[in-house]
Amino acid sequence: MPDRELHCDTCEGVQPFEAPPCVDGHGADCPELICTRCGSAVLVATFTFRAARLTDRRRPVQRRAA
Repeated sequence: MPDRELHCDTCEGVQPFEAPPCVDGHGADCPELICTRCGSAVLVATFTFRAARLTDRRRPVQRRAA
């Protein structure tokens, strides 16, 4: 299990974190990490999102007079 150094709020400093045995099948990429000093758990939210387009390529709405 690879260690990662992150800030632990409980320890109030940078501590090594490691991924516990993952029952969800994530393996080494498990988003759950545990501080090796105090045991506090954190969840690393890794997600992707689609960036908004700078230009809107939809056709302009044509309005008709009543």
